[in-house]
Amino acid sequence: MIETVTQDLETAKHQNGKPKTILVTGATGYVGGRLVRELLSHDYKVRVLVRNASKLTDYSWADQVEVIEGSAEDEDTITKALSGVQIAYYLLHALNSKFDFVAEEKALATNFGKVAKEQKLERIIYLGGLAKQDAKLSQHLGARQETGEILRASGVPTAELRAGIILGSGSASFEMLRNLTERLPIMVTPKWVNNRIQPISIRDVLRYLVGCCTLPSDVNRSFDIGGPDILTFKEMMIQFAEEAGLPKRRVFPIPVMTPKLASGWIGLVTPVPVTLAKRLVSSLKNEVLCNENDIQQYIPAPEKGLTGFRKSVSRALRRIVDADVETRWTNASDPRFPADPLPTDPNWAGGSLYEDRRVMLSEGAIEEVWARVESIGGKNGYSSGTILWEIRGFMDKIIGGVGLRRGRRDDNLLVVGEALDFWRVELLERPSLLRLKAEMKLPGKAWLQWELFDQDGKVQVVQKAIYAPKGLFGHIYWWLVAPLHSFVFPSMIKKVAGVGAIKQKPEAVPA
Repeated sequence: MIETVTQDLETAKHQNGKPKTILVTGATGYVGGRLVRELLSHDYKVRVLVRNASKLTDYSWADQVEVIEGSAEDEDTITKALSGVQIAYYLLHALNSKFDFVAEEKALATNFGKVAKEQKLERIIYLGGLAKQDAKLSQHLGARQETGEILRASGVPTAELRAGIILGSGSASFEMLRNLTERLPIMVTPKWVNNRIQPISIRDVLRYLVGCCTLPSDVNRSFDIGGPDILTFKEMMIQFAEEAGLPKRRVFPIPVMTPKLASGWIGLVTPVPVTLAKRLVSSLKNEVLCNENDIQQYIPAPEKGLTGFRKSVSRALRRIVDADVETRWTNASDPRFPADPLPTDPNWAGGSLYEDRRVMLSEGAIEEVWARVESIGGKNGYSSGTILWEIRGFMDKIIGGVGLRRGRRDDNLLVVGEALDFWRVELLERPSLLRLKAEMKLPGKAWLQWELFDQDGKVQVVQKAIYAPKGLFGHIYWWLVAPLHSFVFPSMIKKVAGVGAIKQKPEAVPA
């Protein structure tokens, strides 16, 4: 859990002896989803404004907050959301808008500030964008800074935190960095990759955001926030590769690549949407450094200091490094690790994971189905496609891998940690879950998993092959072997589910 930033201001967290009520807008966004968790851990009463309440079902805190459903563009909705609130977090933006996002952001901020004044809020806290003073700003950065000015002029004391690249699994700018570095060993880039940047860890951003709740009432200004390291984007890519265990990246800046061309290329190479990539790229034309460090006067740095770039990257890579695949999202909800991915992050966030998912409904008893799951491999084989596994094992043996010759200790029973052909039993929960981790030579990491669920007296079998690529060849490898999956994986799940099993759509899988 992020440490408490002020030990002597507990009274500032209460209104008439009761916890203050705080509104968080943008609660389904990257920062908002993590911020709600932190505020609850500091004993605040939290209300969230969301356009669609059904999006909250995957959040661990959904039943601990008051939910207002509606559009931030509607004044009645904003009035309802701000009624009885003491502090509001303004995390709204129109960055993904395909239309005039600048005009949209101005209108949103103006209306929000007006209603906040009418409802007599104590404070607005806004997360904006960092830029060098007197620099010619991109539309994106210019709009974010103008939003801060509108809120500060509303008559409600406003703390605007200006941050550059936020380091954490799921942050759009960080995912752009991650995907470019992971997929391209050699890069021809725009010259702005040599511009200096002062990135900040998401855990430090959250620490500042929570700390702003206890600011004195006369504070109405912006604060620049950044981490301890100043790096160029090129240096960030090189250091990211080192932390991720990738070969050295070669980066060659050229002066002729336009922002439009660069964002189009990023949209093609990475899963970050083109509209979002274009606005992020336009912001990187500016140096992104703190002009002041006044926030330390109110919210001092932790005893061990702010989180550095390499440590932030290491934490953000936790999902892949610890094999924290999406079958167990409870690990990612641990409040001590706010950089970890959440199940509601965009599907392009949190590291690259490819998945082949198959679902069948079996007529047999769960004990019978589980017996077939636990007896997979070794002398029992895998399916009618066992020959393909044998070929893969032979290829692995040729290049120095373990191959399929290890077999298994017992034909019917498994133990966590034991070898099974070129797999290792990683997780075993009878009679519901078996996960095997690949030990064959791969340009990445792979898992094979089966889960059994009761569904109206029948057994639903969910089979997943999950692959985390490493480097460009890791992605190429997945697509090279993908055609074989259509032969191997359907026959494998049929063998497990048994005769008469019915194929189901993946959407039928229980949450």
